[in-house]
Amino acid sequence: MPTTRDYYETLGVERAADADEVKRAYRRLAMKYHPDRNPDDPEAEAKFKELAEAYEVLSDDNRRKMYDRHGHAGLRGAGAAGHDFSRMNVDDIFSMFTDIFGGGFGQAAPGARRSVARGYDLETEVTLALADVLEGCERQVEFTRLDVCDECTGSGARRGTAPITCPTCGGNGRVQQQGLGGMFRMVTACPSCRGRGRIVKELCEACRGKGRVPKKRTLSVKIPRGISSGQAVRIQGEGEPPPAESSPTGAGVRGDLHVVIRVKDHELFQREGDHLVLEMPISFSQAALGADVQIPTLNGRAELTIPRGTQHGAIFRLNGKGLPGLRTPRRGDLVVAIRIEIPRKLNARQEDLLRSFAKTEDHDVLPVSHGFWKKIKDLIGS
Repeated sequence: MPTTRDYYETLGVERAADADEVKRAYRRLAMKYHPDRNPDDPEAEAKFKELAEAYEVLSDDNRRKMYDRHGHAGLRGAGAAGHDFSRMNVDDIFSMFTDIFGGGFGQAAPGARRSVARGYDLETEVTLALADVLEGCERQVEFTRLDVCDECTGSGARRGTAPITCPTCGGNGRVQQQGLGGMFRMVTACPSCRGRGRIVKELCEACRGKGRVPKKRTLSVKIPRGISSGQAVRIQGEGEPPPAESSPTGAGVRGDLHVVIRVKDHELFQREGDHLVLEMPISFSQAALGADVQIPTLNGRAELTIPRGTQHGAIFRLNGKGLPGLRTPRRGDLVVAIRIEIPRKLNARQEDLLRSFAKTEDHDVLPVSHGFWKKIKDLIGS
């Protein structure tokens, strides 16, 4: 194995990650480091090969178990004989590259239609306040995407010139290569023209032959009420056009824009699903005598009756004062946790009153503390 870096670290997943998590991580990183997106970048190419190697092992149950037990040494010791090629999910690997790069891996059946070229998805973030989650909102998002160059209309050639047919692939954009130790034949993008089938002799000055230029774009995005941090709003067709090698003019299906939501922490409320939790401080006298108190909510105030003798940590629920569900208009509850505050400073009159009250207390008969004081008396023998 040419690399000694931990495969889980390479893909950025935990060792307990399931097959779907491994596959998703590989898809995301493969799109980021693919050589077609990073031309003339040897570091990206090396990273891409490292990712492919890690995925080849972790996507195969047998090799993953061997790697988990013995690391890289176990894989080297097994050699080719230790790998059961007949059980390897080759279709899964090739279909992944088809999804990402619009085809080109694996020999197509005669007469088979090529899938429609599709562009890359993009991702951006929006930060919301908790009140925005309650009502829903609309936000402006600004992002940069690669678009078809207006100067050359995606050909990559200087205005007034045209690309020539690639002599390596004869204009097909694909070449056949041996893969996985000669066990399989793979049809991959031509290394000379990068899958375009044409070579540009005189580069477009605007895009330097890439056929794509970065452009800023601003959209107004509607955020639904009840959304949670980490969820995303998908804006269909606002991603990038198909890569120049599969569709120079951008014809095909654009990728999507994923607007990931981050909800800021609130200074008073903690969120638990659709419910909100509020720690409400009250005084000793309010807890002992009972009181009607005003409770803050996300959209105003509500009244809560504190019964006589309320204890520290008591829980009260205000139905329908939480957040709405993402798929239902029904709101969760506001859960109020009582925190009895003990005054740190007393004036002379308050202290006299408390001392007088203390003289009336009988620790032997207090319902909550009776068992505790009995244990104390048994311990000291009095």
